[in-house]
Amino acid sequence: MAEYYLISQLPSLDGISDNMPLPITEERFSELCNQLLGKKTLEEMKRITLLPERESENCGSDFIDNWLDSERRLRLALAKVRAQRLNKSFDTGNTLIPLHYQKAAEAAMQSKDPLEAEKLLCSYRLELLEAQRPMDGFSVDYVFYYGIKLKLISRLRGFDTEAGEAAYKNIYNSVLMADSLEVAK
Repeated sequence: MAEYYLISQLPSLDGISDNMPLPITEERFSELCNQLLGKKTLEEMKRITLLPERESENCGSDFIDNWLDSERRLRLALAKVRAQRLNKSFDTGNTLIPLHYQKAAEAAMQSKDPLEAEKLLCSYRLELLEAQRPMDGFSVDYVFYYGIKLKLISRLRGFDTEAGEAAYKNIYNSVLMADSLEVAK
């Protein structure tokens, strides 16, 4: 019942244009969750992340576990594509990476602009999340879905072009430097 009261207070995240501010912050969403949800659900929500561990670990929610698994597979696909570009090997362990993850990673890597690549990846993540959208709009899984979607949109809105370009160049140069050090050994 608490989910109903929470969800009925949340503004829609659908159809928000890039130049509009988000109708709710992650902090406000968290406050509402803390007021209305039980301890078990709040503990499960703490597992929602955009940076899952490489090894999967069940958190108690099938919805969150499925999200983390899809994000993990996308990140492994990205690492594999990056390694191939550098003529290096990359072991995905026991994780099979479906072709659609591989194609999304390759499409992002084709972009010359890192911000555009991130936008492509974010759009793909939102598509993956939409495919998992709960049928019951007043369930605990819908709360999890909303929280993940809010994190994705907030992340995308948080990019700073100038700072991103500087960081990208720094990382790129450090990779090149590491390669030259390996050759020198």
